[in-house]
Amino acid sequence: MNKYVEEVIAYVENKYAHQPEFVQTVEEVFTSIAPVVDRHPEYEKADLLRRMVEPERMFRFRVVWTDDQGNTRTNVGYRCQFNGAIGPYKGGLRFRDNVNESLIKFLGFEQTFKNSLTGQPIGGAKGGSDFDPAGKSDGEIMRFCQSFMTALYRYIGPDIDVPAGDIGVGSREIGYLYGQYRRLKGTFENGVITGKGLSYGGSLIRPEATGYGAIYYLQEVLKHENDTIGGKKIAVSGYGNVSWGIMKKAAQLGAKVTYMSGSAGYIHDEEGISTPEKLQFILDLRASNSKDLKSYADRFGCEFYPNQTFWGADDVDIYMPAATQNEVGMEEAKKIVASGARYYLEVSNMPTSNKAIEYMKSNGIIVAPSKAVNAGGVGVSALEMSQNSERLSWTEEEVDAMLKRMMKGIYAKSVEAAKRYGLGYDLIAGGNIAGFEKVAEAMMEQGLF
Repeated sequence: MNKYVEEVIAYVENKYAHQPEFVQTVEEVFTSIAPVVDRHPEYEKADLLRRMVEPERMFRFRVVWTDDQGNTRTNVGYRCQFNGAIGPYKGGLRFRDNVNESLIKFLGFEQTFKNSLTGQPIGGAKGGSDFDPAGKSDGEIMRFCQSFMTALYRYIGPDIDVPAGDIGVGSREIGYLYGQYRRLKGTFENGVITGKGLSYGGSLIRPEATGYGAIYYLQEVLKHENDTIGGKKIAVSGYGNVSWGIMKKAAQLGAKVTYMSGSAGYIHDEEGISTPEKLQFILDLRASNSKDLKSYADRFGCEFYPNQTFWGADDVDIYMPAATQNEVGMEEAKKIVASGARYYLEVSNMPTSNKAIEYMKSNGIIVAPSKAVNAGGVGVSALEMSQNSERLSWTEEEVDAMLKRMMKGIYAKSVEAAKRYGLGYDLIAGGNIAGFEKVAEAMMEQGLF
């Protein structure tokens, strides 16, 4: 490996040992881009990599709100504006009780290269809070969102930083956040946040976009293997908007999701989660912030397996982890290899340990990285920004077609980058290189920043 790359990885491992998620993603990206640095000695002279691992700015703030009983509650909010070299900062807000500085920092770093892959002029950011909407009333969620935005609004704007939704932040939360922003600023800057409702500047298919994009990327992988999606059985973790989008698009293309998991267990639906009734049930379950996945099994007569995971099921063609980080380690990877599945596409951010990825790849499984597979969501968010700035209104078919072209382009760029550096058909290395090159070029052209 390039000596300079090794030095920066060691720097991160030493300085940020208390932030394991961040260390893992830096190791994964920088190991892949070592051949690029070999060809560009000027990167070391400009200390480009060390600059890349430090956020341009990061905010931590107190969020105080009142519950329905009138009690004062306090949470912590974050916004990491990681890299704005190619455009305004862009990235989601996550509301979940496990949100901390390490998590937000790693997500912001990943977002920088993911956004670069889309081809859109957007930089990388991430934010959120350790507030969990599950079990909270609408009034409590509204009051929290209003307090959160009161602390954040000074640091965002259509040409500065454009947040969006993520885990725990759906259309309801986005509406409350934007309403407070409009109240504070006194202007209708609907380009300041994405994932909005259609009535005030949102984009069609935005809730489905990440899942749709993942399936479009999958189609390109299958095409490379002279395979097709028709008849394929898919296992997804999670049942939020991302998984719902995967289920919906897979059903349209003749495949079916047969396994779905939550924090309390998983369901196995041999018929597939593919009918309009089942898809609507998943949507309603997500909107209610319920963690009761057993209710799906009760409603549709399939099996629920409490406190278990489905990794290693022997009737799955494609695994698509789509819930959260750190889902699959070596134990799960060995089960997946033993199951005989051929494809493993990361959809959530960093669901897999680096060792687990290498084990699956070395045993013949085609692995695709989240920063490429899940880029459709932020890609459609960028399209929403364009619609807002130009006062456009695209149809669902138009947005879907643009999303499909975008995902095909991301796949093609990843394959080409890996081949250019003699790495063969390596989607992970190719995605990292393709995302890195654009950001690196922009940073070098802008001088020391």
